[in-house]
Amino acid sequence: MTRLSAYIGSVRRGQSRWRMAAAFAVALAASGCSVSFTGFLANDDDISTGSVTVRTPGALLSPDFSTEDWRRAAAALAIALDPQGDGASAGWSNPDSGLKGSISPVGSPFVKNDEVCRSFVATTVTTRGQDWVQGSACRPSGGEWAVRSAKPWKKPA
Repeated sequence: MTRLSAYIGSVRRGQSRWRMAAAFAVALAASGCSVSFTGFLANDDDISTGSVTVRTPGALLSPDFSTEDWRRAAAALAIALDPQGDGASAGWSNPDSGLKGSISPVGSPFVKNDEVCRSFVATTVTTRGQDWVQGSACRPSGGEWAVRSAKPWKKPA
């Protein structure tokens, strides 16, 4: 009988350890942060979850952008950077927010990581004045343009 009770005790301890490990794994998975992206044109402000802040695409061009500002600027970006286009600037404006701006392609389109890319200079007129940004955007074949990099640009005097 002693061996039988020792065997039953070891089985119970093993099951207990298994249950504890499973409960720990479930708790660990449920405690993590989550970030969801609702689409390329979604842009309300920076999205914060816990200690993680994700900058939305429009914030790369101007911290003042609303969802509608970015929607309008993204349409101008697509027109200005189109490799089939004439290389002219494209403007946008949002009478509701009072913001307006333009996107100007710089140089010729180039291929990077199987995407068509193009450099640009963008300007946004806000209540504070005029913001200038230089950057690049890329688009997969048949996809939407996405700003890959942007940094402040000082207009030459």
